[in-house]
Amino acid sequence: MYQIKNRIYPAFDKTQKSGVCNYLRALVKQNLGLSCKEILDKFLEDERYYLELNASRFPFLLDYIDNSDFLRDTEDYIAECIKYYEYKERQRPIIEANKEFEKKKRKFLQEVKMSKEKPTQKQLYYYDRLCKKYSIEKKDVEELSKLDIRNEIERILNEHSDDYKIID
Repeated sequence: MYQIKNRIYPAFDKTQKSGVCNYLRALVKQNLGLSCKEILDKFLEDERYYLELNASRFPFLLDYIDNSDFLRDTEDYIAECIKYYEYKERQRPIIEANKEFEKKKRKFLQEVKMSKEKPTQKQLYYYDRLCKKYSIEKKDVEELSKLDIRNEIERILNEHSDDYKIID
């Protein structure tokens, strides 16, 4: 995509080229179901309409809109954008799988870190209060890690989750 960007629209300045390319890329993204020719026709129709109204965001296109080089460059860029978005769509499952893997990896690393840390005062206090509330014998917390206390709290809450259910 970047190679074609350097090649197209040699008569435009940097800002003009960037504006047209960004607009075309957004137009392609909105109309992925259309063919290259249909997107080009839609772009030309819209631009001619707005140029007639003197309300175009690209007033400089008035001199180029019927130029064969401009049309060829625009069609090439639209085709390249279509390829880019199709490739991106094919990559989506891989990207999603990588995100899921990274999420699991972060969770695992967090648990490894927690298994080496001492429990916080809040955790100890909460564990103590739960044990008293449900008349459960407390374990020796001196040798438990932050992860162990968290798991114990979850276990107690899961066992006594019936206390929190609303009965109709």
